[in-house]
Amino acid sequence: MAEITLPQLGETVTEGTITKWFKKVGDSVALDEPLFEVSTDKVDTEVPSPIAGVLTEIRVAEGDTVPVGTVIAVVGDASAAAPAAAASAPAATASTLASSNVSAESPVPAATPVSPPPSATPTPTPTPVPTATSDGSGTSTVLSPVVRKLIAENNLNVAAITGTGPGGRITRDDVLAAISRGGATSAAPAVAAAPTSAPAASAPQRAAVPKAVAGARDEVVALSKIRQVTGAHMVASQAISPHVLSVVEVDYVNVDVTRLRVKEEFKAQEGFSLTYLPFIARAVVDALADFPHMNASLGDNELIVHRYVDLGIAVDLDYQGLLVPVVRDAEGKRLRALSREINDLATRTRSRQLAPDEISGGTFTISNNGSAGSVLTMPIINQPQVAILSTDAISKKPVVIEVPGFSESIAIHPVGNLAMAWDHRAFDGAYAAGFLSRVKQILETRDWSSEV
Repeated sequence: MAEITLPQLGETVTEGTITKWFKKVGDSVALDEPLFEVSTDKVDTEVPSPIAGVLTEIRVAEGDTVPVGTVIAVVGDASAAAPAAAASAPAATASTLASSNVSAESPVPAATPVSPPPSATPTPTPTPVPTATSDGSGTSTVLSPVVRKLIAENNLNVAAITGTGPGGRITRDDVLAAISRGGATSAAPAVAAAPTSAPAASAPQRAAVPKAVAGARDEVVALSKIRQVTGAHMVASQAISPHVLSVVEVDYVNVDVTRLRVKEEFKAQEGFSLTYLPFIARAVVDALADFPHMNASLGDNELIVHRYVDLGIAVDLDYQGLLVPVVRDAEGKRLRALSREINDLATRTRSRQLAPDEISGGTFTISNNGSAGSVLTMPIINQPQVAILSTDAISKKPVVIEVPGFSESIAIHPVGNLAMAWDHRAFDGAYAAGFLSRVKQILETRDWSSEV
């Protein structure tokens, strides 16, 4: 018999929500057969069974969020299926009671110090029951540790959050949705306390955030999980990092000398087009070597400088959200290799075929907004990184150039902005400007023909 635990789905992922079980208790499970589906703030993925046998127990129901390492199921041999199913019945009953918002007056027998009758098989250890918290109305609301922590950290009012989980339980997604809407500040009525020598200081209250109410002519579109998670992360990033925007204008005529010459041959060989993005990515990687503090993460009063470049590339999911797959060890890849990996990651991102580890642990991020036509975008930093670069649209514009034998002339060149949001805690404007100037210099002066 083997316990199945929630695996580590990326180095920064600490919890996951079980969204679907592909098997029920008593079903046979083959090795590497999909057993359940889990959703994290990084990715939704199917998890295969690490062992063959029979699913004898499911300890975490669909919709529940649990920490990494939690035992969520038990797989044993066929002979163990019936006893395990019978043994799990009391635990299931207890779970049902716990998730039904039981009050103190409910007719549930209190525990007594009476020894249990002998059993032929050992009784499985019950899963800890989530803590019941008062919502200010006298009703107990069952909250998991993760949900309780999120509510406390964001000073939310439990009574103002509508639960969508089993039995109306508040899930992590419900809390993230409340945070992305601006929060539901705790405003529970004061409870009489025992006399003390001095009154307790009340915590500062957040200003009420206006909320829209749908009218008869409006359409209500529920925010998807990825929209809720993205929104919560962006709000948190803006609150954590003092964002500053720096912009340079890049003349891409030097890039086009190579790109236009080889684009047909490149597409025939690789099966996809050679865009400006790999050139920008290559220039960024090289510039990070000259400005290493750009390739860093903020720790506890310290800047952690990475001696490798794991380059994140934001990918749009048909306007339904963003994911940021990561090109590992980008500092060792030349233009063609970067092109292949960026294309592969983008293709698999849109078809939801990424592994969890492929969208975690980046050290610097590029957001390719230019492909959608934006002219100037201020991106939001992907925590705990210290900078993110937006590649905006490249279009033909008149530029002033130097012509041999003449002082200056005007020509039509492809030009676009590179806009970078950076964390002022990590460095100052001169350092950020120096990095952008180096990226610009590489793009405008390098001989790219040797890399394709």
